[in-house]
Amino acid sequence: MSSTNGTAPPPGARGTARRATADPRPAGGTTRPLRVAVIGGGPGGLYAAALLKRLDPAREITVWERNSPDDTFGFGVVLSDETLGGIEHADPVVYAALRRDFVRWDDIDIVHRGVRHTSGGHGFAALGRRRLLQILHERCRSLGVELRFRAEAPDPARLARTYDLVVAADGVHSTTREAFADVFRPRITAHRCRYVWLAADFAFDAFRFEIAETEHGVMQLHGYPYSRPSPDHAPSARPPGPRDPCASTVIVEMREEVWRAAGFDEMPESESVERCAKIFADALGGRPLKSNNSAWTTFRTVVNERWSHGNVVLLGDAAHTAHFSIGSGTKLAVEDALALAACLREHASLEKALTAYETERRPVVASTQRAARASLEWFENLDLYVGQPPRRFAFNLLTRSRRVTHDNLRLRDTRFTEAAEREFGCPPGTPPMFTPFRLRGLTLRNRVVVSPMDMYSAVDGVPGDFHLVHLGARALGGAGLVMTEMVCVSPEGRITPGCAGLYTGRQAEAWRRITDFVHAQAPGTAIGVQLGHSGRKGSTKPMWEGMDEPLDDGNWPLVAASPLPYKPGSQVPRALSRAQLTDIREQFAAAAVRAARAGFDLLELHCAHGYLLSGFLSPLTNHRTDAYGGSPQKRLRFPLEVFDAVREAWPGDRPMTVRISATDWAEGGTTAEDAVTIARAFAAHGADAIDVSTGQVVADETPEFGRSYQTPFADRVRHEAGVPVIAVGAISSWDDVNSLILAGRTDLCALARPHLYDPHWTLHAAAEQGYEGPGVAWPAPYRAGSRRPRTGRTDAPRPRLALGD
Repeated sequence: MSSTNGTAPPPGARGTARRATADPRPAGGTTRPLRVAVIGGGPGGLYAAALLKRLDPAREITVWERNSPDDTFGFGVVLSDETLGGIEHADPVVYAALRRDFVRWDDIDIVHRGVRHTSGGHGFAALGRRRLLQILHERCRSLGVELRFRAEAPDPARLARTYDLVVAADGVHSTTREAFADVFRPRITAHRCRYVWLAADFAFDAFRFEIAETEHGVMQLHGYPYSRPSPDHAPSARPPGPRDPCASTVIVEMREEVWRAAGFDEMPESESVERCAKIFADALGGRPLKSNNSAWTTFRTVVNERWSHGNVVLLGDAAHTAHFSIGSGTKLAVEDALALAACLREHASLEKALTAYETERRPVVASTQRAARASLEWFENLDLYVGQPPRRFAFNLLTRSRRVTHDNLRLRDTRFTEAAEREFGCPPGTPPMFTPFRLRGLTLRNRVVVSPMDMYSAVDGVPGDFHLVHLGARALGGAGLVMTEMVCVSPEGRITPGCAGLYTGRQAEAWRRITDFVHAQAPGTAIGVQLGHSGRKGSTKPMWEGMDEPLDDGNWPLVAASPLPYKPGSQVPRALSRAQLTDIREQFAAAAVRAARAGFDLLELHCAHGYLLSGFLSPLTNHRTDAYGGSPQKRLRFPLEVFDAVREAWPGDRPMTVRISATDWAEGGTTAEDAVTIARAFAAHGADAIDVSTGQVVADETPEFGRSYQTPFADRVRHEAGVPVIAVGAISSWDDVNSLILAGRTDLCALARPHLYDPHWTLHAAAEQGYEGPGVAWPAPYRAGSRRPRTGRTDAPRPRLALGD
């Protein structure tokens, strides 16, 4: 669980932090910092001090901690086996002391609506924060580190001038970070939930999540043992002593508006603690909760652009925070200390060492923060999921951070995972991704979609042999649905001269050749067409010649909701007149008629990525003052008119989907809340599913890339708008697809790049999972390849003896 050094400053104090009056000491000269100042006596700062002293006993190391030695503001901390392994190799003395005190357990209990589901095999280790600090205090003293308690550290700039190295481990409210804010450039994001850190005088038998649906809203409890488990649990590694009675950490969390509605904002501490104990009386067995100056607070994510400045370096919560729901605060701080000490030992200069430290740790921290962000947002939106069936809810909770997946949960607890699959409706031996899904009159045999991918390889809008091979190969590859690239409704609606179209009969005939091949050679695979108009992003070069760059010659005029170029140097489009809007609507309808005749099974209307219809939806690209601009309802008007015209022209038994950009990733643009409104509007007009993408609406976007990074938007649309969704965006493995489907975050998963890498991605996913069934079928000529080819011998006998010199 994450923790901070010392107490939080009073409200408003953050702005009064002392500013540095001089630059820190230059870092390039010393090869071995001998005088080290550590600001903050939390686990990260203490462990860094101990390691640095152990590696070089000649070092003079001083730790400043403003609190008393026994003060602690969290009750228990969790460390992973990976972190413990690093500690064991770096300092066996500390590891041995921790090992004697750790409480270990494997189970997670999830209690919701009176039903408890237990998932095993997870492997946790925890101990009291106070005991952790005692161990580190003892180690520091034995090594000769000077510990100064109840002492404010000197000004960071002064320390930087008088010490070779300053380690700022002063927590989430770091005064060091504030002193050099112009260099570190921190970004601090406050989130939507309030939480309070409490304890109970007994040991839970497992990591426990309990959900309370109150008259004020949903509340949740996170609890875990950190001192001597209960009698029916696995015994501790040593007999309990008088200083470590049974104890558990208990965190109570809820949305800010729920917290206020319940009156917690006006309660004194004692009443607040009693109220929490009453709400979660079942989990606590009627026992009381205790606090330690426990205050309700809002979690803040800290990200710094830089972690070092001269000879000053940030460590732990001062550099970065990760939400407590994935238990990574202390873990990250200890791992920071390990990496910092190693880099100082391995590199010739302090400057190179600090650069190496940040280079090594930043990707690890970024990955953890992405997982933590997914977890905290899941809990922020907990009310969306409370109506799920019990096991699906539990599976959703367990996989919320995307670090625990369907496959590794199956390895940890096969019985639980199979029970969740049965509740979902998976036939025996069938992974979730190979269950069918129905959209109107179309039943997809599995949940995999080949996402639309622009190929820029048509001539005069006519798809040729390349498209036949491209789409045909992916249809043979086993996906339930194969989508075309964006097919344009007019010559002026193309993105590039190589874009395919459906504005002539010749183009429709060429598409018919492709759909006939798919239906004949890949029976059971559906093929869909995506209709769109480029808007202000048209008349550009193919991606490999310069993405979004205007053509060198042969440009055609562009139209858009408003006369705004996509980026500097782009062509300025004309704002569409009322008559032109009517013409374009009719072009979409005519293209839909041709698409039906061409034999497509599904039609998707492209209202994303800054193309014409997307340009009407976003306030950043629609500045109109007529009936088609202004309020969200007015911005929706033209896309809905087009949808209605297409839906009327498209056969009634064939489904229609709509692709939207759920966020513009830009200030003032479309938000996740707007996406729900947009999705509801299209669903009300007859959309069978919403394909939830993001961004590409404005050139100056700042997307938050990461694994499955767009899925939370699909999840929200699915639950709030009550419409089936297609998730897309960095979904790369069949394990991800199974996880997302079984958790109920999406109904279908669209993958693009994986299908470029492997046209038979779905067939291979089936083979790797040992699945043979109706959800996927190997084409008869390919059946010999349904098993992975053998490789070289891997079972050679191992050496039995290792002889010395």
